[in-house]
Amino acid sequence: MNNPAKLIDHTLLKPTASRTDIEKLCTEARRYGFCSVCVNPCWVTFAKQCLQGSGVKVCTVIGFALGATTSATKAFEAQEAVKNGADELDMVINLGALKSQEYQTVLSDIQAVRRACPGKILKVIIETSQLTEAEKVKACELAAQAGADFVKTSTGFNGGGATPADVALMRASIPDTMQVKASGGIRTRADFDVMTSAGATRIGASAGVKILEGT
Repeated sequence: MNNPAKLIDHTLLKPTASRTDIEKLCTEARRYGFCSVCVNPCWVTFAKQCLQGSGVKVCTVIGFALGATTSATKAFEAQEAVKNGADELDMVINLGALKSQEYQTVLSDIQAVRRACPGKILKVIIETSQLTEAEKVKACELAAQAGADFVKTSTGFNGGGATPADVALMRASIPDTMQVKASGGIRTRADFDVMTSAGATRIGASAGVKILEGT
């Protein structure tokens, strides 16, 4: 990888993140040329302003971090995010519906968000630490059926984060036209390399600067 920064969503999703923290995140993203910053919805407009002219995209989260809001709520969140300037959206699936084998509910949930953000990159967070192997595969299949662009391992707020095995399984469970984002617990260049070798083409990390600098 010639420029690993282009695979990193420089992330700050802590609920206590201040305006100063978000400004610092954006300044770092400009300096290092990260693919995007990933921020909570309330910061999308500010991040867009901070990054104007930089080429760095703004990513936000939908139904975060539990995935347990209604489809209509997620769709409204997505519409708001796009209106405020979001380029990419990372949504959490309805985990309870998946566990209940209510697959049409899961599919419809993703489709509602997909319709709400036409032309934007949609990543579907399946929260691998909470799923069986069969559930992971099914979640990937439903995300593909709904027209998502990526499947993503984790929120980082609910159990474990990304593992190489999960990334490889997800890569094998989606069409070639889709991609995998690994997120949660990726803090070093070694972690980055392991995840990209397993098939991840995007990395969500709050430690992006440390990954690049090897510190």
